[in-house]
Amino acid sequence: MVSDQLTLQPEQDDRAPRGNNDPRQNGRGGKPKQNGQPRRDKRDVHGWVVLDKPIGMTSTHAVAVVKRLFSAKRAGHAGTLDPLASGGLPIAMGEATKTVPFVMDGRKRYRFTVAWGEERDTDDTEGRATATSELRPSVEAIRALLPQFTGEIEQTPPQYSAIKIQGERAYDMARDGEIVPLVPRPVVIHELTLVDQPDDGHSTFEAECGKGTYVRALARDMGRILGCYGHICALRRTLVGPFGEQDMIPLEQLEALCDRAASGEGSLADALLPVETALDDIPALAVTRADAARLHRGQAVLLRGRDAPNCSGTVYVTVAGRLLALAELGNGELIPKRVFNLNGLTASSIAKESN
Repeated sequence: MVSDQLTLQPEQDDRAPRGNNDPRQNGRGGKPKQNGQPRRDKRDVHGWVVLDKPIGMTSTHAVAVVKRLFSAKRAGHAGTLDPLASGGLPIAMGEATKTVPFVMDGRKRYRFTVAWGEERDTDDTEGRATATSELRPSVEAIRALLPQFTGEIEQTPPQYSAIKIQGERAYDMARDGEIVPLVPRPVVIHELTLVDQPDDGHSTFEAECGKGTYVRALARDMGRILGCYGHICALRRTLVGPFGEQDMIPLEQLEALCDRAASGEGSLADALLPVETALDDIPALAVTRADAARLHRGQAVLLRGRDAPNCSGTVYVTVAGRLLALAELGNGELIPKRVFNLNGLTASSIAKESN
């Protein structure tokens, strides 16, 4: 059972922040802060922005930037993306934060390049070398290895990860020079393909995987088995749950849209995807206004007669085409679990039609 109460906790990046690279440090208009800098009033904003996160920005910082651009009261992201990675970072605002788990539990797709010949303590280009080799793997050897990393496998997370050990982040322990006692855990890799071999020292892959998979660890482990070592030198996320590259918006484009909206040209709503986009894999159920009123008060509704649905389980409920609630359906009874209050800025009709 899922509570309708939601507390957003600060999201942690798998690699700790290395400074503030926010290109929009100064606010716009609105009430002045005590230090003299302008501040915009916060407002209710509901929907998803799928940011095409630039390299060098942490996921936490990306949320802060988008939240400020929209002057949103509440925001969070659906799955950390390393600072050195680019690509899809779904950011939920307002009532969309209630649907974050449905996105985080979805599949993710990555395109990444492995540099062979060197393993690093961070498993990417920012770390220091811990092992080297003059050996370089052949295309045949790489392809022969891929089935070992497809399906359910055991994977040890990177030393520099956001996993907590006795209340402390693994990357903090690693920075202090400690050996982080991480244990293997099961993850699922649905697909792993070699897509390019630009030279003997680099290979580019595409992977589709489930929740909790570390692509950096995948590169590390392949390098060890091939006997040549390896680390990630480029990483891009191309799919997160229902959100693909067609949904992504670069930060520069979002900022330009913000500038136009501030001058009365266009609306930031054009950049929002509807809250229910995260619920694509869940059946939708339309109810009457009378039933909607009961559900909105947190009361169960009995669905009887010829038009009663014959399915059971989690559904998302709509009234007059508008998202109302997440509910549990069983034995003809509809029990609300999370009720949505979509008063404020929501996705525009253009975004809804194109979604």
